[in-house]
Amino acid sequence: MKYLQLIRYPNLLMLAVMQLIIRYGFLELQNIPLGLSDWQYALLVLSTVLIAAAGYVINDILDQPTDAENKPSRVIVGTKISEEHAYYLYVALNIVGVGIGFYLANAIERPGFGSAFILIATLLYFYANTLKQMAVVGNVVVALILAMSVLIVVAFDILPMMYDYNRAQMLTVSSVLLDYAVFAFIVNLLREMVKDLEDVNGDYNQGMKTLPIVLGVGRTARVVFVLSLVPIALLLHYLHTYLFANDLYLSVIYGLVLVVAPLIYFSMRMWSASKKKEFAHLSLVLKFVIFFGIVSMAVISYNISHHA
Repeated sequence: MKYLQLIRYPNLLMLAVMQLIIRYGFLELQNIPLGLSDWQYALLVLSTVLIAAAGYVINDILDQPTDAENKPSRVIVGTKISEEHAYYLYVALNIVGVGIGFYLANAIERPGFGSAFILIATLLYFYANTLKQMAVVGNVVVALILAMSVLIVVAFDILPMMYDYNRAQMLTVSSVLLDYAVFAFIVNLLREMVKDLEDVNGDYNQGMKTLPIVLGVGRTARVVFVLSLVPIALLLHYLHTYLFANDLYLSVIYGLVLVVAPLIYFSMRMWSASKKKEFAHLSLVLKFVIFFGIVSMAVISYNISHHA
């Protein structure tokens, strides 16, 4: 159980479910050829999960002093698992994850795509080692990595099967996934900033320069509040332009209740939030927003198929 806690298995499970929804709740329903077979796609999900797990491990290894202050009851490396064993696990997870990635890149005859897995693993290392201590930069990197978990599906499942005769359809499908990647990026960026607010005391004592330390908790909370209005506005525009206008009312209701409403709740609470417990709660709200946002892909596909 201690190893499952170290790799944040609930987060990894959510990541896997999101990628499975993209494939089987959206792409499989689009009547397009796909680059990976079912078992190869399972390997793509596994590779993504393993590299993400390695990122959690190296973050815990390098963040022991800060974690001891911010969340002493949840410290695993150095207490339940030795640092040496954690390093072994980190290396093994990356080797297997990147190795699978290179195998898949060669399977679709795009060997250069394997470098994406090295890039993600490298970014996760530098985030844990350096970037997380820098205001905004670390937040952007983590948010970008989540967006890449969506875009990597485009690279491996769509691009290899794009030809002149189906280019328009494939680009349309890709643009939908790009929209979801942008959504995941924005919401996860907000979440990372909220987590910095949650951990501000421990980060300050460790000499970090996160945004709450640079601007102060109050000002940063206001910045997050303003930024949270962006996805709300974009989602309302998207719901009206693409779903409501096409009479996809089930999708509109789903989006309003499970995505937009929680974001509005987040914004309202963010304006006055000031305590660690409040920030932890708001971070959890955004995690569910991301999840239900991805699930909406399957809901919209179902709605379209039954509306036609």
